[in-house]
Amino acid sequence: MDAARIIPKAGNLKYALSATDTCVTEVRPGEIVTVECEINCNEGLISSTASKLSPDTVRFPFVNPATGPLQVVGAKPGQVLAVQIYAMDLDAVGYTALWPGIGMFPDWVRQKEFGIHTRAMEVSNGFVHWSDKRKLPIKPMIGVLGVAPVHGAVLTIDNGTHGGNLDVQEITTGSTVLFDVQQDGASLYVGDCHALQGDGECVGMGATEIGARVTLSVELRDRPARMTWPRIETDTHIATLGCARPLEDAMRIAFEQMVYWLADDYGFTEAEAYMFLGQIAEARCTQVVNPKYTYICKVAREFLR
Repeated sequence: MDAARIIPKAGNLKYALSATDTCVTEVRPGEIVTVECEINCNEGLISSTASKLSPDTVRFPFVNPATGPLQVVGAKPGQVLAVQIYAMDLDAVGYTALWPGIGMFPDWVRQKEFGIHTRAMEVSNGFVHWSDKRKLPIKPMIGVLGVAPVHGAVLTIDNGTHGGNLDVQEITTGSTVLFDVQQDGASLYVGDCHALQGDGECVGMGATEIGARVTLSVELRDRPARMTWPRIETDTHIATLGCARPLEDAMRIAFEQMVYWLADDYGFTEAEAYMFLGQIAEARCTQVVNPKYTYICKVAREFLR
């Protein structure tokens, strides 16, 4: 791949996705660019494996800085923005942390729990170096990816039909992520990269949070009539996403969107698609720590040929 144009993070970090932000740069469909992404707790806080977070250095909701917006030439409402991810180049140090009030077991009133714990780790040679005895293979992914919402602004800790803080492991190298364009120019944002994330992201800062450089391109497509939430395409699967509380509503959205996709593009009736998913769906919750949970529904392409 030829050297891509670099879009720097310096001066271009935002904490909400909005159509009113001044664009960082224009990107043409088919152009390959590399977007610099800051670690989720802001620049300079995690500089070595000895780094620690504190209430004085982390200010909510000013976390998950995303680089953008990138204005896509020719993008209009009624289209789909397809973001193809080619590569992720990670920094050398990442971290995970416990933070009172955030995670699967939040003590909302006392915000006591286990207290603040920071585990900064070396990330090198394809591994997260958890300890001297344990090395975890990296699986890089993008936590925040999305376009400007139809109205107002949405914080980068939140998510919705526009994307945002989805925290889905399948948003990674080799995937194409589809978004419903809701504003002229789309306004694409990228950030909150992870070297590794477990299903559910049970801890609020639970992934191996890390800075990265993401190489991607965009293209424009006609929007499918019943696509209202982000979709993902890979060589092996198609996938739909849903974000909501309670968790079962996020699952319902993801499955509803897959029923529509199967019916509209693959020759199923809605009833057949629903029954079909009962046999072959691959589905799970990818995170339960954002304001709205994320659920993914996947179908292997081998069943659709």
